[in-house]
Amino acid sequence: MDTTADIFAPMREDEAQDVIALWHLCGLTRPWNDSAAEIALARDGAASDILVHRTGGVPVASVQVGHDGRRAWVYSLATHPDHRRKGLARAAMAAAEAWAIARDVPKMHLMIRPGNEEVIAFYEAAGYADGNILVMQKWLDPAREALYPGPPKRDA
Repeated sequence: MDTTADIFAPMREDEAQDVIALWHLCGLTRPWNDSAAEIALARDGAASDILVHRTGGVPVASVQVGHDGRRAWVYSLATHPDHRRKGLARAAMAAAEAWAIARDVPKMHLMIRPGNEEVIAFYEAAGYADGNILVMQKWLDPAREALYPGPPKRDA
Protein backbone atom coordinates (compact mmCIF):
# COMPACT_ATOMS: atom_id res chain seq x y z
CA MET A 1 0.00 0.00 0.00
CA ASP A 2 1.14 3.51 -0.74
CA THR A 3 1.71 5.17 2.62
CA THR A 4 2.33 8.71 1.42
CA ALA A 5 0.28 11.59 2.73
CA ASP A 6 -1.36 12.11 -0.66
CA ILE A 7 -3.70 9.15 -0.12
CA PHE A 8 -5.60 11.36 2.34
CA ALA A 9 -7.93 14.09 1.14
CA PRO A 10 -10.38 16.47 2.83
CA MET A 11 -13.58 14.86 3.97
CA ARG A 12 -16.59 15.45 1.74
CA GLU A 13 -19.80 16.74 3.29
CA ASP A 14 -21.68 13.54 2.44
CA GLU A 15 -19.13 11.48 4.44
CA ALA A 16 -19.89 12.88 7.90
CA GLN A 17 -21.97 9.90 9.03
CA ASP A 18 -19.34 7.45 7.70
CA VAL A 19 -16.62 9.27 9.65
CA ILE A 20 -18.73 9.33 12.81
CA ALA A 21 -19.35 5.58 12.43
CA LEU A 22 -15.60 5.06 12.02
CA TRP A 23 -14.90 7.09 15.18
CA HIS A 24 -17.49 5.02 17.08
CA LEU A 25 -15.98 1.76 15.82
CA CYS A 26 -12.52 2.92 16.92
CA GLY A 27 -13.69 3.99 20.39
CA LEU A 28 -12.93 7.68 19.86
CA THR A 29 -16.33 9.14 20.69
CA ARG A 30 -17.44 10.26 24.13
CA PRO A 31 -20.95 11.21 25.33
CA TRP A 32 -19.88 14.77 26.11
CA ASN A 33 -18.59 15.39 22.57
CA ASP A 34 -21.12 15.84 19.77
CA SER A 35 -19.33 14.25 16.81
CA ALA A 36 -21.54 15.90 14.18
CA ALA A 37 -20.97 19.34 15.72
CA GLU A 38 -17.22 18.64 15.97
CA ILE A 39 -17.10 17.72 12.28
CA ALA A 40 -19.09 20.81 11.29
CA LEU A 41 -16.81 23.06 13.33
CA ALA A 42 -13.65 21.50 11.85
CA ARG A 43 -14.92 21.69 8.29
CA ASP A 44 -16.25 25.25 8.59
CA GLY A 45 -13.04 26.67 10.07
CA ALA A 46 -10.28 28.18 7.99
CA ALA A 47 -7.72 26.67 10.37
CA SER A 48 -8.95 23.07 10.54
CA ASP A 49 -10.00 20.10 8.46
CA ILE A 50 -10.71 16.39 8.53
CA LEU A 51 -8.65 14.28 6.15
CA VAL A 52 -9.82 10.83 5.08
CA HIS A 53 -8.57 7.80 3.21
CA ARG A 54 -11.17 5.91 1.23
CA THR A 55 -11.35 2.29 0.17
CA GLY A 56 -14.14 1.48 -2.23
CA GLY A 57 -15.35 5.05 -1.82
CA VAL A 58 -15.86 4.66 1.95
CA PRO A 59 -13.70 6.38 4.60
CA VAL A 60 -11.60 3.73 6.38
CA ALA A 61 -9.14 6.13 8.05
CA SER A 62 -9.39 9.72 9.19
CA VAL A 63 -7.50 12.39 11.04
CA GLN A 64 -8.72 15.75 12.27
CA VAL A 65 -6.18 18.56 12.18
CA GLY A 66 -6.24 22.22 13.12
CA HIS A 67 -3.99 25.05 14.21
CA ASP A 68 -4.00 28.22 16.27
CA GLY A 69 -1.14 29.86 14.36
CA ARG A 70 1.49 28.75 16.84
CA ARG A 71 0.93 25.00 16.94
CA ALA A 72 -1.09 22.41 15.09
CA TRP A 73 -3.17 19.77 16.83
CA VAL A 74 -4.14 16.27 15.75
CA TYR A 75 -7.43 14.82 16.92
CA SER A 76 -9.41 11.68 16.24
CA LEU A 77 -6.92 9.60 14.28
CA ALA A 78 -8.94 6.53 13.33
CA THR A 79 -8.22 3.46 11.24
CA HIS A 80 -10.90 0.86 10.65
CA PRO A 81 -9.88 -2.39 12.41
CA ASP A 82 -9.97 -4.30 9.09
CA HIS A 83 -7.43 -1.85 7.62
CA ARG A 84 -4.90 -1.65 10.44
CA ARG A 85 -1.23 -2.60 10.17
CA LYS A 86 -1.12 -1.37 6.56
CA GLY A 87 0.53 2.01 7.17
CA LEU A 88 -2.64 4.11 7.19
CA ALA A 89 -2.04 5.64 10.64
CA ARG A 90 1.49 6.66 9.60
CA ALA A 91 0.09 8.06 6.35
CA ALA A 92 -2.59 9.95 8.30
CA MET A 93 0.08 11.56 10.46
CA ALA A 94 2.15 12.40 7.38
CA ALA A 95 -0.94 14.03 5.86
CA ALA A 96 -1.63 15.99 9.06
CA GLU A 97 2.00 17.13 9.25
CA ALA A 98 1.98 18.14 5.56
CA TRP A 99 -1.24 20.08 6.19
CA ALA A 100 0.43 22.00 9.04
CA ILE A 101 3.68 22.58 7.13
CA ALA A 102 1.69 24.00 4.18
CA ARG A 103 0.33 26.58 6.63
CA ASP A 104 3.76 27.40 8.11
CA VAL A 105 2.84 25.97 11.51
CA PRO A 106 6.11 24.87 13.15
CA LYS A 107 4.91 22.40 15.78
CA MET A 108 2.39 19.56 16.13
CA HIS A 109 0.65 18.61 19.37
CA LEU A 110 -1.69 15.77 20.25
CA MET A 111 -3.36 14.35 23.31
CA ILE A 112 -3.51 10.69 24.33
CA ARG A 113 -5.80 9.33 27.00
CA PRO A 114 -3.86 7.90 29.96
CA GLY A 115 -3.14 4.20 29.82
CA ASN A 116 -3.34 3.91 26.03
CA GLU A 117 0.11 2.33 25.75
CA GLU A 118 -0.32 1.07 22.19
CA VAL A 119 -1.12 4.57 20.95
CA ILE A 120 1.74 6.07 22.98
CA ALA A 121 4.13 3.57 21.37
CA PHE A 122 2.81 4.43 17.90
CA TYR A 123 3.44 8.15 18.36
CA GLU A 124 6.86 7.58 19.93
CA ALA A 125 7.83 5.48 16.90
CA ALA A 126 6.67 8.38 14.71
CA GLY A 127 9.07 10.76 16.50
CA TYR A 128 6.69 12.31 19.04
CA ALA A 129 7.71 12.71 22.67
CA ASP A 130 6.21 13.86 25.94
CA GLY A 131 6.20 17.66 25.69
CA ASN A 132 6.50 18.06 29.45
CA ILE A 133 3.24 19.98 29.61
CA LEU A 134 0.01 19.49 31.50
CA VAL A 135 -3.22 20.06 29.61
CA MET A 136 -5.94 21.56 31.80
CA GLN A 137 -9.57 22.23 30.99
CA LYS A 138 -12.59 24.15 32.15
CA TRP A 139 -16.07 23.30 30.96
CA LEU A 140 -18.02 26.26 29.59
CA ASP A 141 -21.11 24.19 28.80
CA PRO A 142 -22.72 22.80 31.99
CA ALA A 143 -24.86 20.28 30.07
CA ARG A 144 -21.81 18.69 28.47
CA GLU A 145 -19.85 18.89 31.72
CA ALA A 146 -22.59 16.83 33.38
CA LEU A 147 -21.80 13.98 30.96
CA TYR A 148 -18.06 14.07 31.70
CA PRO A 149 -16.99 11.56 34.37
CA GLY A 150 -14.03 13.66 35.45
CA PRO A 151 -10.37 12.79 35.62
CA PRO A 152 -9.02 9.93 37.68
CA LYS A 153 -8.17 10.99 41.22
CA ARG A 154 -4.56 12.10 41.68
CA ASP A 155 -2.51 10.69 44.52
CA ALA A 156 -2.24 13.15 47.38
